[in-house]
Amino acid sequence: MRAAAIPSTVGALALTLVSASAAASAAPPQAPHGAPPSARSVPEAVGVRDAAEDAADEGIRWRLCPAAEHLPKTAECGTFRVPVDYTRPDGEQISLTVSRARATGRSADHLGPLVYNPGGPGGNAMNFPLYPKLGGLWKRLNARYDFIGYAPRGVGRSEPLSCQNPEAFLKGPNHSPQHPSWTFKQAMNRKAAAYAAGCAKAQPGRLRHYTTANNARDLDVLRAALGQRRLNYLGVSYGTYIGSVYATLFPGHVGRLVLDSIVDPATDNVWYQANLDQNRSFERRWSDWKSWVARHDGTYRLGRTPQQVQASFDAVRAAVDREPAGGTVGSKELVSAYLDTGYADAAWAPYAQALSDFRRGEPGPLVKVAAPKMKKAKSEENGNAVYNAVECQDAPWPRDWARWDRDNTATAAVAPFNTWENAWMNLPCAYWKTESARPTEVRADAGRLPPVLLVASTRDAATPYTGALETRRRLAGSSLVTERGAGNHGVSGGNPCADAHIERYLFEGRTPGSDAECPARPEPKPGARQQPSPGAGTRALR
Repeated sequence: MRAAAIPSTVGALALTLVSASAAASAAPPQAPHGAPPSARSVPEAVGVRDAAEDAADEGIRWRLCPAAEHLPKTAECGTFRVPVDYTRPDGEQISLTVSRARATGRSADHLGPLVYNPGGPGGNAMNFPLYPKLGGLWKRLNARYDFIGYAPRGVGRSEPLSCQNPEAFLKGPNHSPQHPSWTFKQAMNRKAAAYAAGCAKAQPGRLRHYTTANNARDLDVLRAALGQRRLNYLGVSYGTYIGSVYATLFPGHVGRLVLDSIVDPATDNVWYQANLDQNRSFERRWSDWKSWVARHDGTYRLGRTPQQVQASFDAVRAAVDREPAGGTVGSKELVSAYLDTGYADAAWAPYAQALSDFRRGEPGPLVKVAAPKMKKAKSEENGNAVYNAVECQDAPWPRDWARWDRDNTATAAVAPFNTWENAWMNLPCAYWKTESARPTEVRADAGRLPPVLLVASTRDAATPYTGALETRRRLAGSSLVTERGAGNHGVSGGNPCADAHIERYLFEGRTPGSDAECPARPEPKPGARQQPSPGAGTRALR
């Protein structure tokens, strides 16, 4: 379940799980690697308060952005410091990078900074200053808000985490059997164990501090560094979970809070069950895509029924395992690429066309869609490393491979498309080298928060709609805007009705009060050959 969301317009062999709560009560927190032995130990709330006070004093020195960020000269960049361990605020510190696009409108209309998180875990928002170029909602918001992007701890240039050689991580072709054998499963267990060991070796003192709760604490330090009493925040996908935890930990610091495509924050859902549930929701969206392709058989010739379209896909899957497309695309790369159809309708037509072209002897478009982008190997591996670090650390995972095997075999029987690939991605959590934390109990009683705006689509695959309903129940006074019958992951910036609600809320602080519904956007038209643009929606929580 991962990778950053861009707005739409964008387990192992029988180990014993030790309870995180028992481990926490058995010994005081250890000083992180690099911290002086005398570093004081305080409650986390005190550590955040002290870090925020320091950040408010230091502020952010805005400068021209480094070339590595690929931002225009109009954007500004800086850093702010946070403790690795909030129980030891005088211990090791790390610097997190931040970007800014100043508001373009009249100073009299200025509403301050709007902080954005695109998801992940492992997503990087440093490119948020580019969003106004997409026009529409983003351009209008930037007229009154400074757009603030940032790279969370471990991401990008924010003290990056790497768990293995990036080129080895991304290199293809790779095999993805629909019915993995015992031998294949054992090999994937060994690979997962090696990956977990690589993460522990890379940052032994920091690893246990990659949690959503710490991401929320970092966000409060950013608020202070920006000189703000309250935080205005827009989070998408995993960014909504950070926002929900922030609202729980810092209700008095919440300004205007938009949560778009919402992670289910129930503690028993984070994260093992969430991934199993997600497999079923991706299967549903995969069926939506197959049905659409079947309705346009005159264009694509992939089959007149969803079953026939599936047969065409399976034939291509078998073909690229016999002879990898472009020398780099095997069945794993194929499945990974076509998962994009579950994230954004904008992928439907070009991906159908690429499959059709391959069936007719033209592999080029499929290679363009699915081949590993080796120029992005470093950022892809970094994102995956932080994804695992946060999810594995956030909550206890089963340590018994028999449990993983049983649960994923049962899920694959009804949701075969992505179940096993998702299992392999998360399997390092069965071998994680630190004791996992306990998830934050997300909750805010009536009167604790200002109005909060929730936005979700009913057929979202990455963050099933039940997550929006659960969050609305837990954050008293929140209002939910639903894109009915749609499945795009990331509603903001793509549905005019939802955008109007978001704009009204961020400009005036007004929610619909009771819940509101918006009609789905029109289905994509067949025939498009181009790939979706970066503004069309990509993976988050894969």
